[in-house]
Amino acid sequence: MGQTLSEPVTVKETAICQDENYKVASSSMQGWRTSMEDSHTHILSLPDDPDTAWFSVFDGHGGSIVAKYSSKHLHKYVIQRPEYPNDIPEALRQARTKKKSGFLDIDTAMLNEEQIKEQMAGTTAICCMIRDNKLYCANSGDSRAIACKNGNLVTLSNDHKPNNPEEMDRIYNAGGWVEFNRVNGNLALSRALGDFLFKRNQLIPAEQQIVTALPEVSVHDLSEDWDFLVLACDGIWDVLTNQAVVNFVMESIAEGKYPESICEELLTYCLAPVCQMGGLGGDNMTIIIICFLHGKPWQHLVDKCKKYHAEKKALSKLLEPAFSTFDRFAADGPFSEVSVLKASDDSQNSNESSSHTSSPSSSPISTEDKFDGILTEILELHEANDEKMIAVTDTKVLEQDSKISSQNADGEVETVKVIEVISSTVIESKVPDSSTSTANVSNGDSN
Repeated sequence: MGQTLSEPVTVKETAICQDENYKVASSSMQGWRTSMEDSHTHILSLPDDPDTAWFSVFDGHGGSIVAKYSSKHLHKYVIQRPEYPNDIPEALRQARTKKKSGFLDIDTAMLNEEQIKEQMAGTTAICCMIRDNKLYCANSGDSRAIACKNGNLVTLSNDHKPNNPEEMDRIYNAGGWVEFNRVNGNLALSRALGDFLFKRNQLIPAEQQIVTALPEVSVHDLSEDWDFLVLACDGIWDVLTNQAVVNFVMESIAEGKYPESICEELLTYCLAPVCQMGGLGGDNMTIIIICFLHGKPWQHLVDKCKKYHAEKKALSKLLEPAFSTFDRFAADGPFSEVSVLKASDDSQNSNESSSHTSSPSSSPISTEDKFDGILTEILELHEANDEKMIAVTDTKVLEQDSKISSQNADGEVETVKVIEVISSTVIESKVPDSSTSTANVSNGDSN
């Protein structure tokens, strides 16, 4: 997951725009990360092609420089291709010919930029271009786009992960490998702009490199049946399924909420309440919601979503719980593990109240205390086992306390020692009290 803050940055940068065809909102939030590496673009009418709309999200890693450059310039490279506008899919990606695409063009341009080429940085790219009632979705990486059509989910893109068979074949053929579901044990996605460390084989073309910028492109005919689009980085999709997002947006529009409010509520929902979640809900988050107006008032879409939602509830076809009643801390919620932390908090608050009955209020529980409480809870739950294995991500706490003791049911002191760190997941085991160890903490991050 990489380095995290002691408290998340929850300030949201939200923007809106609208014309007779679209009502659009975007929102981004830094969250638990130490910096914001996402970028995004929404243009209702391209300056060089006024009949075309462009929407894109870029999830940067290793820094924000590649994501920012791409958000400013990728659409320009696409429309400058000789294939545009007669063959937009070909302009977006190389397919039947050996020509470069807009994605590969901008990748080459960044490689020639002095400030970028030596950077160990890259970015995903999920882009939707709309022209002449056709939707072109181009994806490189694990950001994602979905749509709602007649109240039903339409998946517009596929994630590019190193363990996908097609991706793995390309990686090995180019001289790389896959370890811990990461490219060369490092990068958690297999296609990206930038990441030039993985694009140095001069004997093969750009689309065959260990990591390629070549996008997959899908084409869809638009009609008045299309309700809305959602583009977002994996900070959203790691927490929620495609169907859950469609359900939430549909239900929210039916309640009369505007896209900007819906974006912000989704970011808040997906933010982990604590950073000890194995990376879940701890990433930067960016989302764009594009509502299709089709030249009609906003209320028309509101009424459509009311109808869809009522029909699905009546037919019991709502595949996931309605968001208005969905508890993210429930057993089937994304942050069910927090119940352990909450139980620890309750226990410690109770102990402090008993020890300091004269105090009107107890002092806040520190991160170290919460961490100790989690370990104690799990050790008590599994005291019958000889080996204890626990996953945590608060590396700052581990650096301060690499050895933590607790008392078992027999009154014996047990010590938890950090023995290994793999991909920001700390593996711990019970060892004799006389042993000592130091934490081998990795702060590296590759998305």
